[in-house]
Amino acid sequence: MDVSTLKHNLGAGLLSFPVTHFDAAGQFNAESYRRHVDWLSGFEAATLFAAGGTGEFFSLSPEEIPAIVAAAKEAANGRAAIVSGCGYGTEVAISIAKAAEKAGADGILLLPHYLIDAPQEGLYEHVRQVCQSIGIGVMVYNRDNSIILPDTLARLCEVCPNLVGFKDGSGDIGLVRQITATMGDRLTYLGGMPTAELFAEAYLAAGFTTYSSAVFNFVPTLAVEFYKSLRGGDRANCERILTEFFYPFMALRSRRKGYAVAAVKAGVRLQGFDAGPVRSPLSDLTGEEEAILLNLIGTHKR
Repeated sequence: MDVSTLKHNLGAGLLSFPVTHFDAAGQFNAESYRRHVDWLSGFEAATLFAAGGTGEFFSLSPEEIPAIVAAAKEAANGRAAIVSGCGYGTEVAISIAKAAEKAGADGILLLPHYLIDAPQEGLYEHVRQVCQSIGIGVMVYNRDNSIILPDTLARLCEVCPNLVGFKDGSGDIGLVRQITATMGDRLTYLGGMPTAELFAEAYLAAGFTTYSSAVFNFVPTLAVEFYKSLRGGDRANCERILTEFFYPFMALRSRRKGYAVAAVKAGVRLQGFDAGPVRSPLSDLTGEEEAILLNLIGTHKR
């Protein structure tokens, strides 16, 4: 897929991050993962992100990522673009980006670099070097210790034609509105807050056309219904779904750090996929919490 097609696909519909499936020994379970991605690809997701944040990128070794990308690509079978997670320091990120490209990824999502804060010039060099190391599309992710400011982003767009997307998980609406106003249609804008549906209306008003839905992993029909209601201006249905599903899910997710991923993976298991446990340093839901989630899923199967 060429860079311009990927950019179009990113803005064409809902996005999601399949969880990474592990077996009883904690290793990548390719068979179960392919079955899950095949199921998800039957719904209306424009792009799936393999080995992304919800896919526990932070717990994967760089060597595991190409196999995950290749499995996603095979299972999607052209029904959705496949973007790979990428990150850490510049040299590691370049090696991951090249391996993902070789494995068939249509693009990469450059997650925040590891640990330390960095000046804008350092972030510029980091993103520039990764972009210029590959031929596929790149999305940058503003979050935590990696906040790219509008001037830096504009400079990057000048020298990196394959920089096609900007994803925000900072929640700084003032900043993201400045970026959308400044950059216009040079980039595709993706909402990336945890449980993005809770913030989708605000981001839509700020110029973001889409977002990544974690719950698409286990309630894809509901996730698509919410997205279509949002884009169609059906505020009443958005509020109904928020009240009936997303706010109770948020309450469960907020019980413990890391549940933004663990609760999603639990939902995938409850839908009959052998996704396995989360890897440390995360921990899985308790039996009581899984029962709450099962009831929520059962109430909102549509």
